[in-house]
Amino acid sequence: MKRALLLVGIAALVLAGTGCKKLQSRDQLNKGVQAFKNAQYDQAIDHFNQAVELDPSNPNARLYLATSYFVQYIPGAPSPENLEYARKARGEFLKVLQQDPKDKTALNYLASLSLQEASGESDLDSKLKKLDDAREWYLKLIAVDPKNKEAYYSLGFIDWSKWYPRWMEALNKQDMRPDMAMPFKDKKIKAQLAEQWGSLVDDGLNNMKMALDIDKNYDEAMAYMNLLIRERASLADSQEAYKKDIDTADDWVQKSLEAKKIKASKQVGNQGITAEPAK
Repeated sequence: MKRALLLVGIAALVLAGTGCKKLQSRDQLNKGVQAFKNAQYDQAIDHFNQAVELDPSNPNARLYLATSYFVQYIPGAPSPENLEYARKARGEFLKVLQQDPKDKTALNYLASLSLQEASGESDLDSKLKKLDDAREWYLKLIAVDPKNKEAYYSLGFIDWSKWYPRWMEALNKQDMRPDMAMPFKDKKIKAQLAEQWGSLVDDGLNNMKMALDIDKNYDEAMAYMNLLIRERASLADSQEAYKKDIDTADDWVQKSLEAKKIKASKQVGNQGITAEPAK
C-alpha cells in the first residue's frame, strides 16, 4: 500500500513538473513573440530556444525559432553568419516536420528558403539545384494544401527561371534581341531549345493557370503568363503563329493591368480613403 502511494506521489510530482515546464515554455514563447514583433531577433531567438528546451513538443516555439533565423537571412550574402541563419532555419523547420509532416507553415518556409537561396546564386548549376529543391518543397506543400495559389505561382516562376537563361542564350547565339518581332532565325537552335527546354514553358503556363483558377485576379500570375507566352513565340514555325502568341501575351498584359487596378482600388477602400474629385 505504501509503495503504491509512493508511486502515485512520484507520478503527481512528475506531472506537476511537466506542467510547470509547459507554463514556463509558454511564458518564454510570449516574450519571444514580443521581441520578434519589435524586430529584436537575437532576443527572440534566446526566448524561443528556452521555450523549445522547456517543451520540445511545442511546435509553435520551434516555428517561431526557425522563422527568427529565416527573416535574418539575406540571399546572396556570402558571410558565414548569414549562411548559418539559413542552415539553422532549415534545421528547425525540418524538426517541425518530424513532428508533423503536413505542417503547411514549415513546408512553405522551406520552399521559400530554397527559392531565396537560388536567387542569390551566381553559378547557374548551383542556382538550378536550389530551384529544384524549392520545386520539391512546393509540390509537397500543394499535396497538403491544394488551394495554395502562391505555391502554384512559385512553381510557374521556377519553370520560367530555369527556361529564361536558356532562351537568352539561344538569342545571343543568333545575335538577336528579345524585342525582335520574329521567330528564331536558326532552325537548329530553335529545335534544340524546344526539345530540351520547351516543356518548362508548358509546365510554367499550366502552373500559372492553376493559380488563376484559384484567384482569377492574380495579377502576378498574369504577368508571367505574358512572359512565358511571349518568349514561347520565338519557337513558332511561322510569322503568323508568332503573331498569334504575341497577341495572346498582349492580352495578358492588359488583364494584369486591370487586375492591378482592381487590387489598388480595394486597398484604398480597405484603408477608408475617399478620393476627392479633381478641381
